[in-house]
Parts: sequence; C-alpha cells; structure tokens
Amino acid sequence: MYYIIILFILGAIMGSFYYVVGTRLPNNESLLKPRSHCTACNHNLKWYELIPILSFIGLRGKCRECHQKISMEYLLYEILTGYLFAISYVKFGFSYEFFVSIILASLVILILITDFKFMIILDSPLVISAICLFGLRWYYFGITNAFVNVGYGFAGFLFMLFIGYIGKMLFNREALGGGDIKFSFIIGMVLGYKYGLMALIFSTFLALPYAVGTMLLKKDNEVPFGPFLASSVFIIYFFLEKFQYILAIF
Repeated sequence: MYYIIILFILGAIMGSFYYVVGTRLPNNESLLKPRSHCTACNHNLKWYELIPILSFIGLRGKCRECHQKISMEYLLYEILTGYLFAISYVKFGFSYEFFVSIILASLVILILITDFKFMIILDSPLVISAICLFGLRWYYFGITNAFVNVGYGFAGFLFMLFIGYIGKMLFNREALGGGDIKFSFIIGMVLGYKYGLMALIFSTFLALPYAVGTMLLKKDNEVPFGPFLASSVFIIYFFLEKFQYILAIF
C-alpha cells in the first residue's frame, strides 16, 4: 500500500508537469519562464498553490486573487496520471514491465493533452521514450535484444507510413498525422508487429464514438487519432494476456 500511495503522488506531480509541457511546448514557450501563473490575472502561483490535487480542492477550483475558475483539466490529468502510475505497480510490481507501463502512461497523458488541444504529437516525448525503452531493454535483456527491439520499431514505423500513404492516395488527403506515424515506432518497440496491428485496429473502435459525436455536434471531420492510438497501446500492454487469448482464437 505504501508504494501505491507514493506512486500515485509521484504520478500526480508528473501529471501536473506533463500538463505544463503539453500546453507550453506546442506554443514554443519555455518550460521555466514565465513561472506558473493564473492565465486570467497573471498572478504568480505560490508553492502552496501548486500542490497537485490538494491545491485545486483547497482553492475550490478558483484563482486565489481574481477568483476566475481554473480548468478542470489540471485536476483530471493529475488524478489520471497518478492512477496510471499506481495501477502499473499493482499489475507488474517493480519490474521491466512496470517501467514500460510508466513510459506508456506518460505518453498517453502527453498525447491526450497535445492532440486534443493542438492536433499534434510532440517529437521530444517520443524521442525520450524511445531512448528509455532501448535502455531498459538493454539493461534487462542485453544489447542484441535491444537492437532487435529497435528493428520492430522501424517495422512499425514503415508499416504506418505505408498505411498513411495508401490513405492519402484513396482519400486525397492526409489519413494519418506525422505524429501518429512517428508514434508507431514506439508501438513496434513495445508490442511488436502482431499486437501493434491489433492496437491499430482496436484504436479505430475507440475513436469511432468520438468521431461520430464530433461530426454530429461540431460538423467537423478532424479527429485527433493519437489519444485513441496511445490508449489502445497502453490497454493492450496492460492486459496483454487477454489479448494473447484473443489472438490465439483467430
């Protein structure tokens, strides 16, 4: 229980940081300057106003100075990241799978933020994640295995690049964003080609209700695919034994 609580707190802290990354980097803003502040009155937040979850609850979701409402997104991403970190430990303990799950959880949060807000997936988290995954594979399974894993990553990237090319030929427009294609490198490293393909199929089912709802309510055909793709990868990795059974049936 001690580790679960610690990891939830750590996840909440990282979720707060990821929100800053996800909202500042797409606008080419520094992560250090300006300091965290109220976007309505520019009040610089004190340390006790930056405690994940607790500060939001203590301030009742409003700025201490101007009483403008603070976006619920802060609280939601902090709780979600904390939850994903905690359940990763519950599922895997401190193991290779745990650290991979933490990396995937972090990517899910960042992609949720940037793709829903700005319709982009940042390159820097993908590069950092790929390096961390390579290092983990090397540490746990050796350098040869790590490079084989990189090969799976390139295979996933090339496959998604091909899908994007076919989609563009058929629909005369970009079927997949550049970020989705780059993210497929991570998918290949984590899931390999069989489960990577399953993640692609599964993600379309996850995205379908959102796409239909968006078209009906907003009459907008632009759907951020990254959040659903990243979520499907995390779900399949987390419940891999279930999907192994499904794959065996077919």
